[in-house]
Amino acid sequence: MSRRVPRFPCNAPAEVTADGAVETSNVTELSRYGCFVETPMPLETGTSVVVKIMNQGQVFAAMAMVVYTRPDLGMGIAFREVKSLFQGVLDTWLRDLVEKRPSDAK
Repeated sequence: MSRRVPRFPCNAPAEVTADGAVETSNVTELSRYGCFVETPMPLETGTSVVVKIMNQGQVFAAMAMVVYTRPDLGMGIAFREVKSLFQGVLDTWLRDLVEKRPSDAK
């Protein structure tokens, strides 16, 4: 699967809400357009969710959709609606992740 932008390793707590049910989990990859959330019971592909990620004392939130699943591992989530405030938070995190990458991976 080719990606529009790279995903970066990340370790941040997250909440995924679907149909009123909230699941606390962990984000392991992050990009400008989505993330991978670890969960032993991923939601079905196409499920609309709200994702909240907590990192560096800040919160990012977006309307999103499950775009793929890996049974017993987690799910790939694509951000659909991101308010400008949250886009700024995400951009800061991504900039920090790029700067932390080893120089041979850039």
